[in-house]
Amino acid sequence: MLSICKIYFYFFLMLSLFLFFFGLNLMILDLSLIIELNLLTLNSSSIIMVLLLDWMSLLFMSFVLFISSMVIFYSNEYMEGDLNLNRFILLVILFVLSMMLLIISPNLISILLGWDGLGLVSYCLVIYYQNIKSFNAGMLTALSNRIGDVALLMSIAWMLNYGSWNYIFYLEFMKNDLIMNLISYLVVLAALTKSAQIPFSAWLPAAMAAPTPVSSLVHSSTLVTAGVYLLIRFNYAFSSNLMLFLMFISSLTMFMSGLGANFEFDLKKIIALSTLSQLGLMMSILSLGSYKLAFFHLLIHALFKALLFMCAGNIIHNLNNCQDIRFMGSLSSQMPLTCTFFNICNFSLCGLPFFSGFYSKDLMVEVMSMQFLNIYIYMIFYISIGLTVCYSFRLMYYSLTGNFNFVSLNCLMEKESFMMKGMMGLIFFTIFSGSLLMWLMFSEPYFICLSFFLKMMTLIMVLLGMFLGYEMAKFKMNYNLKSLKYLTLSSFLSMMWNMPLISTLGLNFYPIYLGDIYMKTFDQGWFEYYGSQNLSKNLILTSKFLQLFSNNHLKIYFMMMIYWIIFLLLNIY
Repeated sequence: MLSICKIYFYFFLMLSLFLFFFGLNLMILDLSLIIELNLLTLNSSSIIMVLLLDWMSLLFMSFVLFISSMVIFYSNEYMEGDLNLNRFILLVILFVLSMMLLIISPNLISILLGWDGLGLVSYCLVIYYQNIKSFNAGMLTALSNRIGDVALLMSIAWMLNYGSWNYIFYLEFMKNDLIMNLISYLVVLAALTKSAQIPFSAWLPAAMAAPTPVSSLVHSSTLVTAGVYLLIRFNYAFSSNLMLFLMFISSLTMFMSGLGANFEFDLKKIIALSTLSQLGLMMSILSLGSYKLAFFHLLIHALFKALLFMCAGNIIHNLNNCQDIRFMGSLSSQMPLTCTFFNICNFSLCGLPFFSGFYSKDLMVEVMSMQFLNIYIYMIFYISIGLTVCYSFRLMYYSLTGNFNFVSLNCLMEKESFMMKGMMGLIFFTIFSGSLLMWLMFSEPYFICLSFFLKMMTLIMVLLGMFLGYEMAKFKMNYNLKSLKYLTLSSFLSMMWNMPLISTLGLNFYPIYLGDIYMKTFDQGWFEYYGSQNLSKNLILTSKFLQLFSNNHLKIYFMMMIYWIIFLLLNIY
């Protein structure tokens, strides 16, 4: 009898192949299908579900399904021994279905269903291991994404001005409208939270508390790419000011995450920060107007990043759940196939010539070099490329070469298993996807005319990054007064410019502190004396005084009559 993992693996794989060829067919014919499903008709009101099937949504769906099928197959062994394996697989499937809904929706309401589904299921998956670290990470993830959800709800409210929520019809010809500008700003805010750009970056490395198969899925093709995909769909409506703002934020994120990864020692967090760097790259090229290039890199990055996480998972699995790269070393002799895959993915990430990542990264950088931009953008792009290569080679040095620093009694091995088969399913596409997608997506090749220096600039930065990464890995730090400055700098950079502190303590410490002062000073202080307590005392005194009147009413009546007579006599005389 087939297990639940295998059933969903085969189903997703078949569906992925079908969608891929259907998408190619639509691309060749230059067709887009909009399907309207009438869900409910009540009197004169109709609830209609709208689906948009074009080459972009179908290709993306096929990639998501292919990666998720491999991840589910991989989970069969990785989560072996887990009592709730079926629950885990069903959560992953819910996650993928939410992403599907988001991809094929030209309507803001159905996008919100997929968007919120991703947020909710990601919370369930991040807290899967049920410890304090997982709970904190899950809450940070959920609350950071909630800001984007609110922005999307507000954009739904503003879309009412157009009489329909099908944004796809209004993007281009309402571009200069004030309301469409406002909606596009809100959509960008939503995308910044989902794709973890500055200042919402803290949740992305924190979400590494989830099981590794989930990280593989989240960081390649689902949760974090949802924001980029939404911006690709909305790109026609963006004003030049908004694009400038997006360019600044995304380039800063790219730089910050590249720096942070060079000072990090947690294997999964380094790969998470590299995802953040690539998201910044996608958004920055999108803000320069090349949405097709952003989508091209999105697909290629999804494949090699999923495999990179799978390799990391295999290493962690064999090292008894140790994630610190300082304990690794000489893994290439113990786990040759995993290390081969790991190297191929790292080279793709760096954009080394003729690996899949090269086709998109090199093209993006050269398109950026063709534009008339200021020196800041040029510098930050090229430095970020150098930093990517730097942390990749540092990671390779720590994990694949040198001495093995873990316990002598270890169980490092590679056997023909579900994990290895899942990784083998992705490796061929990781190698060939770059050239394949380039031939398919760009019918006319890009003509790029640059000077020799600008052409060689990418290669120079790659080589410089390699050298720096190797030197940084070799650098042995002495804990003395001289290295105190270095320690302060490295802790600041590895903490992503203190963003996790700002996102957690920075947001809840001061409100709670002020609440404490308010309670002591007002609720249990002056307000207590001059407010409710004092008021009740005065009311009790007054009611007692009035009660005196009611208890002795006859005496009081005669007394009042005497006072009245005296008052009259005084007035007469």
